Amino acid sequence: MTVQSMTGFARASAEQDGASITWELRSVNGKGLEARLRLPPGLERVEQAAKQAIQKRFARGNIQASLAVARSGPAARPVVNEALLEEAAALAQRLQARFGCAPASADGLLALRGVLEIPELADDEDARSALDAAILAVLDEAVSGLERARRAEGEALSAILLGQVAAIEALVLRAEADPSRDPAVIRERIGAQVRLLMGAAGSALDETRLHMEAAILATKADIREEIDRLKAHVESARRMIEAGGATGRRLDFLAQEFNRESNTLCSKSNATAVTAIGLELKVVVDQFREQLQNLE
Repeated sequence: MTVQSMTGFARASAEQDGASITWELRSVNGKGLEARLRLPPGLERVEQAAKQAIQKRFARGNIQASLAVARSGPAARPVVNEALLEEAAALAQRLQARFGCAPASADGLLALRGVLEIPELADDEDARSALDAAILAVLDEAVSGLERARRAEGEALSAILLGQVAAIEALVLRAEADPSRDPAVIRERIGAQVRLLMGAAGSALDETRLHMEAAILATKADIREEIDRLKAHVESARRMIEAGGATGRRLDFLAQEFNRESNTLCSKSNATAVTAIGLELKVVVDQFREQLQNLE
């Protein structure tokens, strides 16, 4: 199983008893899953079944599904509600005379709900059931196409994410191997600082107490735990990406942990080289988290 992106497009068409059925699906990023449908008049009855078919196949993303159904034979004649049209036109004229509104246009009046109606494409129950089944079958084909599109983009995204995880790991290893973390180097640096303070203060400072405080500060500045946790997060990120599926939210939480450990590493570091590595690490983590926003 591979990870899926939340962006993609798919189109599917079929013919059913002289009717041409076409679904177009577009998917973009979203915090959850939202399916919005645009259906021709008279086909609202398939909305619930269509939404359920989409929701069964995806975990996240804003999905726009548009259905077009047209007859290849004689077109159905539209029916105009003359009484409602006359009432709407009269009301528009009164509003124009009283408030100076712009005159109503013919297409505007005909667009009012209930003024213009198009008879359903299927007249009897059996024909309607057959049309509905065909509409849902074409939707299933379009959903499969959208899955393939999102999976293909997810494969490309997976390669980018694994590359960023590798970059994070390389920076962690650099911080771990930095010469400034060598115990001998740490002792020499602290010793030099203690000697400098003792020389400046003469006998005013207690040397034993000063060495003790220096040892405490050195312990607080140790980044061993941060490095170990960052290594563990790297392994977790690799496992999630390689396992695939809807891992976007879990990886986003892991990215927050990466960022937290990077901040701590920078704040505890007592060497310029390690601080620079920590800052570079934060940049890569931000890039990693940005890419995750496209992931299901």
